[in-house]
Amino acid sequence: MEKPSQLILPAVAAIIFDQQGRILLQKRRDVNQWGLLGGHVEFGETVEQAIYREISEETDAQVRIDRLIGVYSEPASQTYIYPNRIVQYVTTYFKGELLSELNEGFANEETQALRLFRVDALPDELARLHPFWLDDALATSTSAYMR
Repeated sequence: MEKPSQLILPAVAAIIFDQQGRILLQKRRDVNQWGLLGGHVEFGETVEQAIYREISEETDAQVRIDRLIGVYSEPASQTYIYPNRIVQYVTTYFKGELLSELNEGFANEETQALRLFRVDALPDELARLHPFWLDDALATSTSAYMR
């Protein structure tokens, strides 16, 4: 049996809040779970361009990225095993604000559903995330985390 290839890939993710402090989550078609918005950085893009593109593709909503939360590369939470490869993502994580009305009926090949959730009422079916994803986003510190 051939050994799977091992890759390190750049990724982006964002936690987006509305005016009431609720978090915008996407129910992904590929894993049928709720998660943050994000994806891969494409060749020739900056991480800022990538996160705005991903949010546009996955929500069709207008957002403003407010700050960098951190860069996450910890193998325990950033490594995913696929059938023919193992990928460790280096994820640049942003915080942003929803500027437009959310079209809760929006769906496409990546997005099964969109919904706003209160911080204390997040869905049980959350995709695997870094253990500090919510704590870091809610922290009042302006320093970026490296985890």
